[in-house]
Amino acid sequence: MRRDWQPLPADDVPNDLILFDGVCVLCSGWVNFVIRRDPAARFRFTAIQAPYGCRLAERFGIDAVDPQTNVAVIGGRAYFKSDSALSVLAELPGWRWTRIAYMVPKQARDFVYDRIARNRYRVFGRRDACLVPTPDVARRFLSDDASRAS
Repeated sequence: MRRDWQPLPADDVPNDLILFDGVCVLCSGWVNFVIRRDPAARFRFTAIQAPYGCRLAERFGIDAVDPQTNVAVIGGRAYFKSDSALSVLAELPGWRWTRIAYMVPKQARDFVYDRIARNRYRVFGRRDACLVPTPDVARRFLSDDASRAS
């Protein structure tokens, strides 16, 4: 699995896509947070446990059984760990101020991210199945066919 978690080119992946751990309560909460603050419905989502999400996880060097990062694909680049969260927040209306967090060195930001990721199931819980979106946002979730994102 990957260790450096630097951004990677992802020109062939739908833009504004968030790959997340669908059984993690914290990660599903993150998706719901983004949905509520994204009135233009810009962002789309796929769970790492979905067929398409699993293929993306493998491509990006993420262990689909025990994922240690979410991914945000923005502007043709895949971002990981704290960069993933900050890149999404920076695109949400009213949350652009969070760009200031980039002043904190990536190593320090990722240290905090890793501590949360390592303990997320114990602290926040784990579902038996992936987040099931409500019908009004289901079109924003990709599972098998990435072409739906176009």
